[in-house]
Amino acid sequence: MRRALEFLFTRVLRSRMGVALVIAVLVFGVLGAARLVSGPGDPADGLSSRPDRPITTVDPTAGDDGVNATEAPQSPVTRPGDRTPEQTADRFTVAWLGRPGMTAEQWQAGLRPLSTAALTEKLAGVDPGGVPAEEVAGPPSVRARTETFVEVLLPLDTGRLRLELVAADDGWLVDVVDWERQ
Repeated sequence: MRRALEFLFTRVLRSRMGVALVIAVLVFGVLGAARLVSGPGDPADGLSSRPDRPITTVDPTAGDDGVNATEAPQSPVTRPGDRTPEQTADRFTVAWLGRPGMTAEQWQAGLRPLSTAALTEKLAGVDPGGVPAEEVAGPPSVRARTETFVEVLLPLDTGRLRLELVAADDGWLVDVVDWERQ
């Protein structure tokens, strides 16, 4: 017996194979003890945390939300006497481009009546000198998404300005400004 223990401690446990064997025994021992302590589990439970039914993020009866819509988008609704989405986009673009020597306060005062409160808050503290364009280079392209949501693309001298407009109680307002450099 003494000879067997001596062989175990001097030869086997000092080799890589012996160390790997000891680590494997410890790992399996810890896992076995954990299973004993946790008690019997549901055999249907596995390592997966998948739901038992599909997750839906859209009401299935809400209509077609695909790219290939079967119906033409509805035309934007404008009350008589209010600005159209095109007029709002044109005025916003002129105010967004600004003019030389304009202060940040003047620039934001020009944008405020044409933009939503959320966009006004996002533009707070922005320097008008950072606007990357100087003039409009072509007519706007309007894409009506719904009666109350329109996307307008305006070509400028150094890129393209994309505006998302929403219908509000006081007319069409710009909600999102996105710039694409050419």
